[in-house]
Amino acid sequence: MLRNCPAYEATPLHRLDRLAGELGIAALWAKDETQRMGLGSFKALGGAFAVAQMITDAATTSDLTSQKARDAAAGMTFITASAGNHGLSVAAGARVFGARAVIVLSSSVPESFAKRIRAINAEVVRVDGSYEDSVAEAMRLAETKAWLLLADGSWEGYIERPAMVMEGYTVLAEECRSDFVTARLWPTHVFLQAGVGGLAAAVAAHIRELWDEQPHIIVVEPDAAPCLMASVKAGHLTRAEGPLSNMGRLDCKDASLIAFDSLRRDAESFVTVSDEEAVAAVALYGQHGIATTPSGAATLAALQLMSPGPDSRCLLIVSEGGT
Repeated sequence: MLRNCPAYEATPLHRLDRLAGELGIAALWAKDETQRMGLGSFKALGGAFAVAQMITDAATTSDLTSQKARDAAAGMTFITASAGNHGLSVAAGARVFGARAVIVLSSSVPESFAKRIRAINAEVVRVDGSYEDSVAEAMRLAETKAWLLLADGSWEGYIERPAMVMEGYTVLAEECRSDFVTARLWPTHVFLQAGVGGLAAAVAAHIRELWDEQPHIIVVEPDAAPCLMASVKAGHLTRAEGPLSNMGRLDCKDASLIAFDSLRRDAESFVTVSDEEAVAAVALYGQHGIATTPSGAATLAALQLMSPGPDSRCLLIVSEGGT
């Protein structure tokens, strides 16, 4: 479905040989999501895909340009909590297909995201507190106003819509797979950043099912919000308590149920990085021509900590742009 979108274009997979040499590894690739579909983040693949799917399901037609689909979309209001990028994707999908979007942002989300969301005709609701507080408010508004909750996290009784969001993220993994097939060279290690875990789980599942050579998969979280690491260690979903992190799009204290169930099977390692380590990784990327944020650079910070060895070939995802 996304491949039929006029904004869709595969993002580049950079081979960073000079940086690989500096890090003492054989090869390094960075999947660059900083310009994805004009929204500047891999999240563009998820929310918009789910919006389109929900509209076609409601209209019982696969033709999003049909009058039937337009009529269905006009009666739909999507609401979600977001740390920024997922909200942009849902808002963009709603605008393109003629629906309404309401995005709940906590006080910790920069105003720059709120302005970008409003600029694409979505309503922004601000709440005090953390990302988890914005999730609670989105759930409350969806219930009281009969709006369509489109969260990127999942929990007992709420699975189907987050699964649609994650399905969109597999486009990124397939783009990587295609490039590696062409190059006839595969990574030995794949580092995946995680907030609630949707991206990491979607990419890891795609790798396990479809890639010709199987790498060691490492999930990377802020040390202030290691919800997946804590959940895997405990054997059940476990909240990670901690201060706010500068890795704002990864600073989630509760993991997605789908992501937890998937990653405890598909990932070998779970590691954390500090705010200071992520900032240093931003600067290192900048020296090699890639502008990103602490969230986008978290996997580079983890690679520096792990030092997987001179024969390793590593894949990182630069998950968002620098603004």
